[in-house]
Amino acid sequence: MSGLKVSSVIRYGVDEKGAFTVNRSIVWPMLRTIPNNTHASLTRRFAWNIPDMISVNGQSLQSEKVENVTLNGMITVNSVFKANRGNVALTRILFPSTDKPAFCEKYVLRNCNDQEIKVEIPQSRSVIQTQPEQGVDGSYRLVAEIQGGKTVVLKPNEEVTFSVFFTGYKPNENELVMDVDKELKAREALVATLWNRLILDTPDPVINTMFAFAKIRGAESIYDTKGGLMHGPGGESYYAAIWANDQAEYINPFFPYLGYETGNQSAFCSFQHFARFMNPEYNKIPSSIIAEGLSTWGGAGDRGDAAMVAYGAARYALARGNQEEAEKLWPLIEWCLEYNKRQLTPEGVVASDADELEGRFPAGKANLCTSSLYYDALLSACYLGKEIGVSSTQLAQYKKQAGQLKENMDRYFGGEVEGFDTYRYYKGNDKLRSWICIPLTVGIHDRKDETIKALFSPNLWTKDGLLTESGSKTFWDRSTLYALRGVYACGEAEKATEYLKFYSNERLLGDHVPYAIEAWPEGNQRHLSAESGLYARIITEGMFGIRPTGLRSFTLTPHLPESWDHMNLRSVRAFEKEFDVEVKRSKNGKNEVSVLIAGKPIFKQTVKNGKTIQIHLPK
Repeated sequence: MSGLKVSSVIRYGVDEKGAFTVNRSIVWPMLRTIPNNTHASLTRRFAWNIPDMISVNGQSLQSEKVENVTLNGMITVNSVFKANRGNVALTRILFPSTDKPAFCEKYVLRNCNDQEIKVEIPQSRSVIQTQPEQGVDGSYRLVAEIQGGKTVVLKPNEEVTFSVFFTGYKPNENELVMDVDKELKAREALVATLWNRLILDTPDPVINTMFAFAKIRGAESIYDTKGGLMHGPGGESYYAAIWANDQAEYINPFFPYLGYETGNQSAFCSFQHFARFMNPEYNKIPSSIIAEGLSTWGGAGDRGDAAMVAYGAARYALARGNQEEAEKLWPLIEWCLEYNKRQLTPEGVVASDADELEGRFPAGKANLCTSSLYYDALLSACYLGKEIGVSSTQLAQYKKQAGQLKENMDRYFGGEVEGFDTYRYYKGNDKLRSWICIPLTVGIHDRKDETIKALFSPNLWTKDGLLTESGSKTFWDRSTLYALRGVYACGEAEKATEYLKFYSNERLLGDHVPYAIEAWPEGNQRHLSAESGLYARIITEGMFGIRPTGLRSFTLTPHLPESWDHMNLRSVRAFEKEFDVEVKRSKNGKNEVSVLIAGKPIFKQTVKNGKTIQIHLPK
């Protein structure tokens, strides 16, 4: 869970005796440590067991039994304890502040007996001063305190409330006056805002709920840094920094659909940071901009970063629908396209040192992912350039380059791997790779049948999703999420839904919940934020097939599964409009597709499932 100035990873559970266990890993992204690198956010773990400090009728609480744990952007735990001469109920609510460097906990203790009890709650304060030589700004002050401690007599069913805060400060910063109810209302309001926009309505409650949770994790992980609002992956490692893949490619194109202004601002801010590194020599841009925008990282060389940025910036600008932003982003998109053109090999595909896996698995001198992203960026640039007055000659060149690149990609990467007529991820590659799904997501469907067979074969598919490489044990959710989007996009709704249901049940209701994860074994399945953005894009771009074609236009290609009678996407906020998309099965088996603004249809038509429709929104 995250806020603008704090983040947390909560390890929680119920032990064999029924008691709640919790260990809070709290991160202060703007309390920078030395060396001020990618991972230099001050992080501490707190295992403080607050109920151990409470006494009832002169004795400590005993024999906790957890009744339920609720996750909804917060963690709420309801328990019953044995106390001296009766029982008490305790509710804990754990959550980060939305805008302060504070992790908050609210406790409500209720007398469950038919007689009065005396409750003693201590005032407590613990202060840690970090070593000054280890902090960019010197010694940081971490304060953990119980507020509202008191001794009270509770009548039957009466309650007493108190709170706990974990806060972090730079030298000379004044301590905050915290109000747990105000903080809780702010967190609840943020979650409500995210849940009440871009609402998925299908007959499958697990997919609906996983999508709702993906919006929270995707949108909350934004930090108010010296360099502006910066979306960060999280996972106890990646804060106050941006990446060409996680932010530019994965999450930024999603934010306009959600209409979360903080998300849109962070997206635009990230592109502005990458634009700082454009240069007339066309030397590579950094893979990551770190330390609140003050430094960079590019340790894996050129990962195809300019292709990632061009792809993400063009799709973001189109879906955002803002003319002024589009014009400001165009020079970056144009520069990145030219950079990729200059990286073309004699075979006409894009050379790069690595891909987003940064050498963990081989990617050759040119990989399928980089060329695919460049291809999509060229097409998006054609749409965007037309909207902002770029010369038709230049746009015709982009279109021609895209067509040639598509042919070159098939010649260079296409071929048989492990018995499937699909793609070699790089020249000389003889093992199936999960990233063969990438062409499906950018409208290249020439090898879709064999590619889908390969993706869902035992060579790659496991109970945890796609293996990165056939024969390995490593899986990264990002490729599974791309694959599911791509399988929808090329019209295989039944196959896609079958595996989406399986995946969603595993992630939402399994043993490491409730979000998409990064990888295993690396990171032990961290809930990195941008992966949740990729899950959401399975729905928007895959299932509903939304593809921006202008600042007020998009193509819509709904893929309604045979077992569903409807699917709706309500309160879509893209293209500077709010609209609903409704798809329902008609009596003749076709789809009745409607696009509504303020409840009134601006488009309504009955079409075959998987047919592409052009939508123009009013200005």
